[in-house]
Amino acid sequence: MAKRLLIRAQPLFLAVAVVFIGLLLRSQWATLRNHSWRLHGGWFLLSGLFMLASWSLEVGIWQHLLRLMGGRLPYLAALRIWFLSAIIRYIPGNIWQPLSMTIYCQNYNIRPEASFTSVALYQAVNLLAVAPIAAFYFPVTGNWGLLTNLLSAFAPWLMALGLLPVILFLARPGWLMACLNWALHKAGRQPLTTRLSSRELLRLLFITAFNWVLWGASFAAITFALGDYTHSQMLMLTPHLIAVYAIAYAIGFISFITPSGLGVREGAFYLLLVPLMDGGGVTVAALAMRLWTMFGEGVMALLSLLVGRVWPLKAPEGTLRGEPT
Repeated sequence: MAKRLLIRAQPLFLAVAVVFIGLLLRSQWATLRNHSWRLHGGWFLLSGLFMLASWSLEVGIWQHLLRLMGGRLPYLAALRIWFLSAIIRYIPGNIWQPLSMTIYCQNYNIRPEASFTSVALYQAVNLLAVAPIAAFYFPVTGNWGLLTNLLSAFAPWLMALGLLPVILFLARPGWLMACLNWALHKAGRQPLTTRLSSRELLRLLFITAFNWVLWGASFAAITFALGDYTHSQMLMLTPHLIAVYAIAYAIGFISFITPSGLGVREGAFYLLLVPLMDGGGVTVAALAMRLWTMFGEGVMALLSLLVGRVWPLKAPEGTLRGEPT
């Protein structure tokens, strides 16, 4: 019943997110009018290049995880599946993207259990990789945004709480697979026998953390493309923008109330960056990054569709890969 209520409430959550963004824009309207605007094409290009590099690495990480689950997929096919499924996540409900990826992977004879688990494991590693970034950023900078006075006294406990899942899963990586197999069991699917070593998980966390740095660099570049910043301001803001992007993205993702964290992520940006930048600049950067990412995903999805006319996502019939051994 709770699941049905949550699904039915998704349009309401989406409407609340849109209203929240509208209120945020309204509250910063005077600042936006007085903001020093500029449009620097070089920074836009750099942001796009960082974004492409991030996507390339993301697809490689997912392809590797899929291989660990017993499913083998050519990189170009994985790239197309990634973008054809990415645009679906903006539909209310958080199941459409992994469901779409699972369906596409079946064209390559990959079992749904293997593809679903690879997506779930990717998301888990993606979130776990944010914890070390946050654990480094908050103590070093002392910036908790608008909540600095409230949370600074609890900083050691909050950092320990954030790092606890990372430490536990690194010490017992089998627990992570056990959680995923429990989810498969609840969904009426057969569990996977794949094992994940501590060394493999640590390597994935390092690579994923580097990918977050690439995304943060893309966010920093588009921020500088839309405002008038001095070189000293850019040097000061860059590490904050890079770290805060990963933290805000994770907050938006785990909110689970709006598609792709719409509104929640933008609110987190505002909460964490306002002490460092004017509110209008933060609002513009957050919304610009959202639109920039959606535009890029749309372009890549369109290219994937066009390529599909001559190279369909189809594999010869055969035994499904990723079957229990």
